Amino acid sequence: MKSFATRRGLLAAALAATATAAGAALADPADAAAPATLRAEGDGARLVLPGGAASGYRLLAEARPAQLLLSLPRHGWRGPLVLPGAGPVRAARWEPRARRLVIDLAAPVGVPDVVQEGGALVLSLRPGPGDAFVRMAGTGRPIVQGTPAPRPLVVLDPGHGGKDPGTIGAAGTYEKRIVLAAAQEMRRRLEAGGRCRVMMTRTRDVFVPLANRVEFARRNGAVLFVSVHADSAPGARGASVYTLSETASDALSAGLARRENAADAAGGLNLPPVSADVQRILLSLVRQETRQGSVRLANMAVGALRPRVPLLPNTHRQAAFAVLKAPDIPSVLVEIGFLSNRQDEAQLNRADHRAVVATALASAVEDYLERPGLGMASFG
Repeated sequence: MKSFATRRGLLAAALAATATAAGAALADPADAAAPATLRAEGDGARLVLPGGAASGYRLLAEARPAQLLLSLPRHGWRGPLVLPGAGPVRAARWEPRARRLVIDLAAPVGVPDVVQEGGALVLSLRPGPGDAFVRMAGTGRPIVQGTPAPRPLVVLDPGHGGKDPGTIGAAGTYEKRIVLAAAQEMRRRLEAGGRCRVMMTRTRDVFVPLANRVEFARRNGAVLFVSVHADSAPGARGASVYTLSETASDALSAGLARRENAADAAGGLNLPPVSADVQRILLSLVRQETRQGSVRLANMAVGALRPRVPLLPNTHRQAAFAVLKAPDIPSVLVEIGFLSNRQDEAQLNRADHRAVVATALASAVEDYLERPGLGMASFG
């Protein structure tokens, strides 16, 4: 899995580059998105795995056939599944199910030199004595291994709570209870998948101000924020997904945002003491990436929900929801249905339906985490 540096890290990187050009802060994204490479280096070979340094790795040797096995359980592989040979390497092939790179050797190699260069894992291979390679393979122990970076944190935000019941359906269903149950199910699904850590803005029936929800996610270093609701909208039925825009995409979205926003929780970045022009550049870079990430997560969520549950037409919409205003965390608000609709209310009261919704949303989150830079700049 790709490592996730928070958008706050971009600020430091951009500042370091302002001495030459503010745009140089964008040098890292291309590197982070680069494919794996295997090239000859003298009589040896050099293997570069962008993003591999933070993924946790283990390198073993096998004598028959002569191979190196590089396990990368959390690495988001980029590039062809087979890399052509170079030097003592006949070929290297990525096995997606096992999440490992099998390096077939044309000749024995010495103990590989493994280093980290930025976020990349770099292996340098040199020819070595055959008997020494057999001994290295015979131990059955890793030649070298790295400690994985902490799994990325996803914050789930069940709406309302405590003194704020949210929408009350025609049959008396309280939104605050339905969305808490749905978020808890989503949390179980994500934790079972093991690709991320999960925290919730509330785990019981308590009131949490909107500003506190956003601050909770930012304070804990979340890489994604998913707010779960089941509101009221006359004539509306089905799930829908919302991203931030100061201009609502339609009247329904504008009305939902007005009802949800008890306060403006935009929050600010702690920008370093630089000129106002540099601050504007840095903030623009962070917000642009955050918007792109939010839209991509929303599209993935819609795609995951579409075959499973009824959807509101024009399912991905935009409005100025306060809980989506973290400038450095891709955020979406998901209406899992509308309690003002009797059919939606009946479905949302069923645990099996909530499980279907939670599974779809969890798969969208996992897809995003697996491919964080797809179709957008990815910093860190």
